[in-house]
Amino acid sequence: MEVLTPHSLEEALRLRATRPGAMPIQGGTDVMVALNFDHARPEVVLNLNEVEDLRGWSRANGSVRLGAALTYTEALREPLAELLPALAEASRTVGSPQIRNRGTIGGNLGTASPAGDALPPLLVEGAEIEVASTRGARRVPLGEYLVGPKRNVLEPDELVVAVHVTPSGQPQTFMKVGPRNAMVIAVCSLAVVADRERDELRASFGSAGPVPGLVRCPLGEASSFPDLVADAASPIDDVRGSAAYRRHALRVLARRALERCLA
Repeated sequence: MEVLTPHSLEEALRLRATRPGAMPIQGGTDVMVALNFDHARPEVVLNLNEVEDLRGWSRANGSVRLGAALTYTEALREPLAELLPALAEASRTVGSPQIRNRGTIGGNLGTASPAGDALPPLLVEGAEIEVASTRGARRVPLGEYLVGPKRNVLEPDELVVAVHVTPSGQPQTFMKVGPRNAMVIAVCSLAVVADRERDELRASFGSAGPVPGLVRCPLGEASSFPDLVADAASPIDDVRGSAAYRRHALRVLARRALERCLA
């Protein structure tokens, strides 16, 4: 296996263009599992750990830019946690401290798993994904970026560079159901925002459909919100839970989230 290690974004994009079959790796919390279980055996790995341009986060004109290499540990620290509290709550439930130190937002987006914990909090805040290649950069709304289980709209020569989101500043929360609060893939998860400025509730669920779904509802119809969330899901039966259980759990999570956000 050949490992390519660029030291700049320009070099990384050039290698991505010339070696489109190379598997990108940042934190490795998903990729290394696939390699260790022989679910993937790429001939070339594109190691992005030395690309400084992918790290950290910044704020300008009310918008926040999260570098693709932003770790879950960084996402749950102030002042970013105050700007995106649901993302911070989701980050707190990811794996162990070691995994949170390595796992990245960009990795969640690259894997595009329906169970990705960072995806629902970003979706309810209207996040856009910045992707780039040697041909240039473009932004894609997160709802359009995710197209199926572990499938996204990335072209073979593109990399996820950053996430752009304008924090609503509205009450929000994240919850998930699993055998325990961390170290497990969610049976289902839910992020909710009570947006009084727009007079709407927004929810996004994970592990209950081929992609994280987004549900909107007027604040005045909050009583019907749990059923709307459950009905919008399209869960499956698997080893972690039945479809019926997932729908029931989403109703319960939606009610609890409303209690938190509307208190």
